[in-house]
Amino acid sequence: MSRPWIQVSLCLALGLSMTAQEVKPMPPNAMEDPHLWLENVTGEKALDWVKARNADTMKELGGDPRFTRVKGEILKVLDSNARIPYVGKIGDHFYNFWKDAAHPRGLWRRTSLVEYRKAEPVWDVILDLDAIGKAEKENWVWGGAEVLKEGGYRHVLVTLSRGGADATVVREFDLQTRTFVKGGFELPEAKGNLSWVGKDAVYVATDFGPGSMTDSGYARIVKLWKRGTPLAQATTVYEGKATDISVGAYHDDTTGYERDYVTRGISMTTSQVFLRKADGKLQKLEVPEDANPNPYREWLTVSLRTPWTVGGKTYGAGSLLVMRFDEFLGGKRDFTVLFEPTATRSLAGYSWTRNHLILNVLQDVINQVSIYTPGAKGWTQQAFPGAPAFSTLSVGAVDQEHSDEVFFTVNGFTTPASLQYGKVGSATFETLKKAPAFFDASTMDVSQHFVKSKDGTRVPYFQIAPKGLKLDGTNPTLLYGYGGFEVSLTPSYSAATGLAWTTQGGVYILANIRGGGEYGPQWHQAALKQNRMRCYEDFAAVAEDLFARKITSPKHLGAQGGSNGGLLMGNMITLYPKLFRAIVCQVPLLDMKRYSQLLAGASWMGEYGDPSKPEEWAYIQAFSPYHNLKAGVTYPAVLFTTSTRDDRVHPGHARKMMASMKALGADVRYYENIEGGHGGAADNTQRAHMAALDYTFLWQKLK
Repeated sequence: MSRPWIQVSLCLALGLSMTAQEVKPMPPNAMEDPHLWLENVTGEKALDWVKARNADTMKELGGDPRFTRVKGEILKVLDSNARIPYVGKIGDHFYNFWKDAAHPRGLWRRTSLVEYRKAEPVWDVILDLDAIGKAEKENWVWGGAEVLKEGGYRHVLVTLSRGGADATVVREFDLQTRTFVKGGFELPEAKGNLSWVGKDAVYVATDFGPGSMTDSGYARIVKLWKRGTPLAQATTVYEGKATDISVGAYHDDTTGYERDYVTRGISMTTSQVFLRKADGKLQKLEVPEDANPNPYREWLTVSLRTPWTVGGKTYGAGSLLVMRFDEFLGGKRDFTVLFEPTATRSLAGYSWTRNHLILNVLQDVINQVSIYTPGAKGWTQQAFPGAPAFSTLSVGAVDQEHSDEVFFTVNGFTTPASLQYGKVGSATFETLKKAPAFFDASTMDVSQHFVKSKDGTRVPYFQIAPKGLKLDGTNPTLLYGYGGFEVSLTPSYSAATGLAWTTQGGVYILANIRGGGEYGPQWHQAALKQNRMRCYEDFAAVAEDLFARKITSPKHLGAQGGSNGGLLMGNMITLYPKLFRAIVCQVPLLDMKRYSQLLAGASWMGEYGDPSKPEEWAYIQAFSPYHNLKAGVTYPAVLFTTSTRDDRVHPGHARKMMASMKALGADVRYYENIEGGHGGAADNTQRAHMAALDYTFLWQKLK
């Protein structure tokens, strides 16, 4: 099956196991940091501090009746059997991974299409993670499975992590015997992965010892490992540089188009892709390093982040190009342009079926889907069936290699998800599954608004509010944002937000600020490095527009964000404290002087800059919340949440910010989940617990 090159991102990057030794040596000026000891993730002193803060927070929030009610309601939704069991087709079966109250760690299972069409399908359970974890005395969390086509879809590479960390172990599993293969392919815990080449060989990128990892903590070397030989005898396929993010390799098993590729991730937005030939030699795909090339069968698509002049033509940033792959390898550059962006229109994504290319486009952050088909006279276009207003559409192939059948999902702020099934070109689709309405949305209005940021840029945001909302500035309002890594925030159904916030009278705002991908790569690039302040100015502009429209006021406005969005929250705390009454800051980046020295931080320097360079620290310091705290400032009330097992964004960021604000006498509280990884929770109970803390805190402060 064709797979695009592997992108390492803040949301998807692999992780490291957590030890104090993974924190790199302090720069000289870090000696001035009185809270540096909190970076010792599993140190006894640091964990005692964490436990004390957790106890304080549970005493404050856990005793509130709202906490128990909200946790119970959200957990009921997360464990509900009425949820859609989304599936992926492998061979003749449809596979699903499922968690519920009886199986908190989850079941990997499969069924047939005939069964799946039923209201209550009969599932064939392949792996029970709860049972495996109990037998092995490990808190395993599912990381996915890769099933090999060769040999009749029997051989599987199963990925697991301890407590939800990004660091994983990989084991070979036999679908026929339903057992892990003794003496089979097995990868120890690391920031690495295995990928099938054939039943007797895999590509392996992992920690091979000193010098084999990048500065970001990912694999720098990828090797070919043959069955029956020790890992130490695997032969090197490619070596990247220490300054790269990571390298990898994969095999495309599409019948008649079998090819192997090596990927080199240079930065978050730049990479190189090589075709690996039968003799092991590599041929680089000559496209811009910030472009995304994706070979499929006889075609090569290239999506551009910046303009590209080639073959006597200039193609604009954000465009999608296509041409025959063999012609491209032969030196031709006569691309067909399938998509060109406008000021309000961007490419959200694309995917192939057997004979068609499906483009998903955002028009002012609203999805539109089109079907493109190659023919003797070029490419033709037709519209895909529509969807309700303010909804997010997702269309993907059921079996990319063999058919034009697709799964079509739709959901929106007040529209529960539905899963439809049909063939490209069909006028109607079969509704296979439909999620129930977990809250009453009939009393809510959804609208989209625009505001001019500080520099005049038009910034969109969505509003979900009770019908007949009184415009008196007293409505409890929650403003959510991210603003980074070209990630787009689009309408989606959240039972938790509906139950705990909007049905209780709260207003919910989703801000589409710069740094994201809502208007294509230019929207992202507009807030990189020295221009980072623009995304914070955008978020503040949305807040001020809510005041101008009398939706709410600073006394009743809260904000929430995680990861890069946690950095956003940190800057709202320090740069715009008068705009907010309460802020939920989740798994955040906050110490921007140390971030590149902690875990995966070096991989994000293309986004934020390199603090070790004085000229770059000069602008980074302006958006480093940990360094911008000041005595005598009245800060919003804050809830910091993170995870001990987050091996992507170091929990030391949240710990140190909490300690500093506490020392200043600020209204702060802190909760660190011992498990959970970067997502903050390892199972449904933990997810419900963390969400209940967030909403209880917000209601206490904003009501």
